[in-house]
Amino acid sequence: MKLYTSISAFLAIASFSAVNCAHLVPTIPKQSTHTFTLTNNPSFKPNATRAILKARGKYARSSNRTTSFATGIVPMIDYEGDVEYYGTIKVGTPPQSLKLDFDTGSADLWFASTLCIDCGLNNTKFNPSKSSTYKPSIRTWSISYGDGSSANGIVGYDTVDLGGLSITGQGIELASKESSSFESSPVNGLLGLAFDSIITAPGIKTPMDNLISQGLVSKPIFGVYLGKASTTGVGEYVFGGYNSDHIDGSLTTIPIDNTDGFWKISVDNVTIGSSSTESFDAIIDTGTTLLIFTPSIADSIAESYGGTDNGDGTYIIDCDTSKYKPLEFVINGATFRVPPEDIVFQRSGLFCVASFGYADMDFSILGDVFIKNNYVIFNQEVPEVQIAPVK
Repeated sequence: MKLYTSISAFLAIASFSAVNCAHLVPTIPKQSTHTFTLTNNPSFKPNATRAILKARGKYARSSNRTTSFATGIVPMIDYEGDVEYYGTIKVGTPPQSLKLDFDTGSADLWFASTLCIDCGLNNTKFNPSKSSTYKPSIRTWSISYGDGSSANGIVGYDTVDLGGLSITGQGIELASKESSSFESSPVNGLLGLAFDSIITAPGIKTPMDNLISQGLVSKPIFGVYLGKASTTGVGEYVFGGYNSDHIDGSLTTIPIDNTDGFWKISVDNVTIGSSSTESFDAIIDTGTTLLIFTPSIADSIAESYGGTDNGDGTYIIDCDTSKYKPLEFVINGATFRVPPEDIVFQRSGLFCVASFGYADMDFSILGDVFIKNNYVIFNQEVPEVQIAPVK
């Protein structure tokens, strides 16, 4: 779940955070897809410092659609001005709806349950006793986050509906205890989309693993589009395909190093006007709100924008973005932009907090600031990603 930023399981932060493609993956027919709506929670407030701390802790451990195969589409709510995105899944028989943070930086599928007495009065809880298809197990799970929050419980198995695709016997992690910080979260849990090597309940398959092994999708891919509050405010995940309606230009194929269980790529450099950084590795993480760099890379970028280091991983910058140049990422020879208006994360008095920061890690994190400006197709089997600017 995305407690304001994210990427996890191997290091849990729970924000509860070039070659043109020669083989474009087919898109999806409208008649074979399923969508459902999501709700909002007005009590949540953005916090850049917490976003940095959670990411640091999480990584402390190392249209016109034309295909015939089945796909599942999950609309995503853009929450609190691009701070967090979440979708709804259905679990059990009859189905119980849960709002989850879809997180490519973690591998666990967990959520609050009626076994939990400390999960918050306003938090929707899954009730296993009301599902005829639920099967218990003796497995347990436990997650601790970088900000001191934690959750633990038991593992069960049940049917999970993901955008109209019905996964049978999916391993689900039911929270029997959560720390109090989860009570203010707008979501009920987290759906991990990283590789299963970092799942905290060993031997459990991820939802994407099961979509593939159960033959529910013909392509081992999912496409991610994150909307912006300044436009529609609604995004979507497409499992088994992608939506070309959101793609502007050519897709660039980029190899993935999943040695550590993450969607890690190599970035050639980041350019702001005539200034350029060195190359670096970065993890593409839908569960992290901000762009989080190593201290040296972040300082270089901050200097270009006249930023002042707050000493907590964040920077103060001028709120007038009209004077800024775009932040451009060169990846496998192709250029992907974060426009000037997205360099600001939130207003703080007369100044603003930047949408980039730093943590003491040897890699960077391309969070939602990057992803909401660039469509990403994740291919689990190769593995690789394909990226193109969004329309």
